[in-house]
Amino acid sequence: MKNKRFNLLLIAFVTLVAVWSLWPTWRDYSLSKQLSSFKSAPDSLRYTLSNRDEIDSARKKSLKLGLDLKGGMHLVMEVDQVDLFEQKAWNKDAKFTAIMNTVRTKASKSDTKVLDILSGEFKNENMRLSRYFYDIRNSDQEIVKKLEKESEDALNRAKEIIRNRIDQYGVAEPVITTQGSRKLIIELPGVSDENRVRNLLKGTAKLEFRLLRDPEILVRTLDRLNTYLVQNLVAPPSAPVADASPSPSVSSQLKAPVPVPVPAATTARQASAKPLYDVIGVFQNGTAYTTERSKDYVTSLLHRSDIQALLPQDTELLLAAKPEIGKNGEKLFPIYLVKKTPELTGGVITEAKATFGSQGVQPEVLMAMNSEGTSKWARITGANIGKRIAIVLDGAVYSAPVVQSKIPSGNSVINGIESLEEAKDLEIVLKAGALPAPVRIIEERSVGPSLGADYIRAGILSLGWSFLAVSVFMLLYYKKAGIAADIALVLNIVIVLSVLAGFSASLSLPGIAGIVLTIGMAVDANVLIYERIREELDGGKALKSAIEVGYDRAFSSILDSHVTTLCAAFLLFTYGIGPIQGFALTLMIGTAASLFTSIVVTKEIFSFLLDRNLMTQKSFG
Repeated sequence: MKNKRFNLLLIAFVTLVAVWSLWPTWRDYSLSKQLSSFKSAPDSLRYTLSNRDEIDSARKKSLKLGLDLKGGMHLVMEVDQVDLFEQKAWNKDAKFTAIMNTVRTKASKSDTKVLDILSGEFKNENMRLSRYFYDIRNSDQEIVKKLEKESEDALNRAKEIIRNRIDQYGVAEPVITTQGSRKLIIELPGVSDENRVRNLLKGTAKLEFRLLRDPEILVRTLDRLNTYLVQNLVAPPSAPVADASPSPSVSSQLKAPVPVPVPAATTARQASAKPLYDVIGVFQNGTAYTTERSKDYVTSLLHRSDIQALLPQDTELLLAAKPEIGKNGEKLFPIYLVKKTPELTGGVITEAKATFGSQGVQPEVLMAMNSEGTSKWARITGANIGKRIAIVLDGAVYSAPVVQSKIPSGNSVINGIESLEEAKDLEIVLKAGALPAPVRIIEERSVGPSLGADYIRAGILSLGWSFLAVSVFMLLYYKKAGIAADIALVLNIVIVLSVLAGFSASLSLPGIAGIVLTIGMAVDANVLIYERIREELDGGKALKSAIEVGYDRAFSSILDSHVTTLCAAFLLFTYGIGPIQGFALTLMIGTAASLFTSIVVTKEIFSFLLDRNLMTQKSFG
């Protein structure tokens, strides 16, 4: 009696846990359906914001589909180790720049370790690595070991940061592995907005707060650059910029200045004498801008080493991340002269949250700082009241507001953001942290959602037909006993799916094949038991006794077959990769579930029917 009660409690517990594990999958489906029912974007956004926690929780805990079923992206990304080594160097000069350019060129054409190429170039130049790296007393071997450690750490850190970004983005069960010394293999099932993912993964998330130089210095600098370009007969390919009135964005307790739209570059200037002012406009108050048409040319111009050499010491010209809209509706990108040395970096950011501004229209990102950042931020803002501070992310200025007063709380705002999605992406990269070095996509393949949908249909059809065929056979051949086997079969499939969902494993096409094989194995166990029971009935035993003896005698054969299958599946999972692991995982879960359902569940169903006199010898066919 005690054993029977334990079995019933065990069945009830397993069933409830399975339903609980699959409930988020149902909620995710329901919420997605609700979102798709909205016809207007504002309604969809409001629903998303009001139910954000529930949507994120359901999506995170729901059953994941693999790349082959859901569609998505396969990426190969490379960590820019040349850039990493440049960051680690000191005392840089023209010779170092020339060596690193050679290393970059060779690394782009070969899979050889960047560190091997770097050390080889230094040997060719008969130079010691200690001239630029670490301590002058270090030998080349010691420096190589240190740089190798930096390289490994950078790759692993990039892997974890990218994983954090992907997890916060909401991609189900991403696969991220390293290849060699500088490559990452990434599979992202269910991704539809490929451009958004590319930007999310490539951005280094290097956040800096930099002081703007005075407008007079910006004007003098642009005049110096224009004179230099005139002397070198440089003619830009763009038409003159349009007259406009851009307005920088506002941040926290900072207030944006209001520019006066009076161009400083006069029409009296001859075209040949103003190559820079053909693509850059300057207002009377010292603010500068370029048009969308000239943006790429201006960006490449400002990155030239000869142009950078003409800038005031410790300064840099940067473009805004997002354009302003001019009087004539033209997109204008403000240009800022900022200090090269940041006052504060994003390492002090402890929290970031995408939201809407006070008027509920413009998206923005709220930031909170740690104690160190809070004290520094209070000191910086207190010492620069009336001046402008640029919020720079990955080399682009998101906003450059005026400091109105000291900010002691460490809370600030990044605005000038076009959409809530962009704000969420910015929140993700700020939370996940900055990449140790830039990464670039060197290979990309996409599996379209339509192809994934075809695979899902094919998988569901194969699963449905196999279940139907087995169920009908059991019903026709074993009568009432076949009903018990079919109930156990349904529970078996539910257990497999719930375990996959509960442990955040993904269901792939090979996984469906594993479930189909599990169906056959589960029924095979029931067939062994039923045939044993029929033999006992033919020998003249009573029905209840025949059932008991049938289960006892079939148990050893069933256990042997299931254990050997589990061992084979475990080896496949351990030594296999990708699809093979997906097949092995579902086979292991299904085999364990089959052992439980065929031995425990069907036996308790028979006990229930026997207690109510609902079974006879004919119930086994």
